[in-house]
Amino acid sequence: MIIKANVLYDGRTRREACYVHIEGNHIKAVTERAERYDFEGIVTPAFVDPHSHIGMFREGEPSSEAEGNDMTDQIQPLNEPLQSIYMDDPALTYAIDFGVLYSCIVPGSGNVIGGKTTVIRHFASNVDGALVKYLGYKMALGYNPTSTRQWKGTRPNTRMGVNALLEERFDTLLAREKKVRTARDIALLELDESADGELLALKHEQIEADYHAAFTATEHALLDLLQGNKLVKIHVHKEDDALYLIELVKKYGLRASAEHCMDIHHRHIFEALDAAGIPVVFGPLGSVGYKTELKHASYKNVSELVGAKVPMAVMSDHPVIHAHTLRDASQYFMIAGLDATDAINLLTRENARAIDMDAELGTIEPGKWASLLLWDREPMMLGAIPRVVIGEGRVLRQ
Repeated sequence: MIIKANVLYDGRTRREACYVHIEGNHIKAVTERAERYDFEGIVTPAFVDPHSHIGMFREGEPSSEAEGNDMTDQIQPLNEPLQSIYMDDPALTYAIDFGVLYSCIVPGSGNVIGGKTTVIRHFASNVDGALVKYLGYKMALGYNPTSTRQWKGTRPNTRMGVNALLEERFDTLLAREKKVRTARDIALLELDESADGELLALKHEQIEADYHAAFTATEHALLDLLQGNKLVKIHVHKEDDALYLIELVKKYGLRASAEHCMDIHHRHIFEALDAAGIPVVFGPLGSVGYKTELKHASYKNVSELVGAKVPMAVMSDHPVIHAHTLRDASQYFMIAGLDATDAINLLTRENARAIDMDAELGTIEPGKWASLLLWDREPMMLGAIPRVVIGEGRVLRQ
C-alpha cells in the first residue's frame, strides 16, 4: 500500500509531497519520489491515549457494572485491567473514528495501588487480539484513596493514614527482601564449586527457588515496582500531593510518571517534578471540576506546564472526557503556545513515549507500525475528522 501525503505530519516535523510505503503491518519507507498511490490526503500518525479506562467504564451500561476499581483492599498490584475490559464498548469504535487507536488502560484511583497498566489496540474484536503490552502499575495519591472508606479492607480516611500504610508495606517488604537475598547470597558462596556439575546446577536452582518462594505473588509485584523495573503511573492532582510524590520517588527509586496534575497552578511545582525526573501525563482537560481537589484546575494551568518544559503527554481519562475528544484537549496546549505541528506531536510521539511505545508508534518512519490517519483538512481545524484510518497496515475505516 502506498499513501500520498500532500502534507505529512510525521510526529516530528511538517513535510509536503511525501509517499508513505506500507508493507504488511509496518512502514517500509517514506520517499519524495512520485508513485502510484492507493490513498491521498493530509497524513498523521495514529493518536495514542496514555491514560484511559475505556472498556472498563462502558457506554450504555449502569455504573454498577463498571469494573474500574476493585473494592477489596488498598494494595492490589496483581489486578490486570485487560480482564475487566469488554471490547464491544461502543466508545472504542468512536475513538477509532477520531483517530485514537491505542490506549493505556489503568485501574481506577480508589486504591493506593490499584493494579497493572496495559496498552491495548482499540480495533481488536476481542481481548485476545487487544493486548499490545503490559506496561507497569497504577498508584494513586491524594483524595481518591482516602474517599473509599466504605470499601473493604484496611481503609485509612486521611492522606497521612494512606501514605503511612503504603510506606510501611514498602519498608517491611524491602527489609525482608534484603534479609532473604543475603541468605541466598551466603548459600551461593558456600556451594562447593568442585562438586559434580549436574549436582551443582541443581543446588543453584534450589537456592534461587527458595528465594523466589519466600515472597507471595503480590510481594513479587511490589518488588518489581520498587526495583524500578516497570513504570508506575501515579494519580496526583494537588500541589502538596505532587511534592509528596517527589519524596516518594526519591526514597524508593520508583520509575514514575505524574498522572493528571490538574490542580497544579504554580510553575515551580512542574519544574520540581522535572528536576526529579518525573514526566507529566496531563488531563483530563474539558471536564467538570467535580471535587474540592480540583478547585484550582483550569485550562490556564497548561501554560505553567508548557513553560516548565517538563516532558509531557495528554490524556483523556475516558470516560471523564471521551476518548474520541482527545484531540480537542490539544487546543489548550495551542493556547499555551504550541503550534499545530507541536500539538500533533503531543498526541502522537509524546503520548507514545509516555507509555514506552515510541519504538513502535508515534512517528511515521521506516520500521514503525503502519498506524496512521488521512485527514480531509488540517487536523487541528474544528470539524476535521480522519477520512481513512489505518491500523497496523489494515484499513479500519474509509
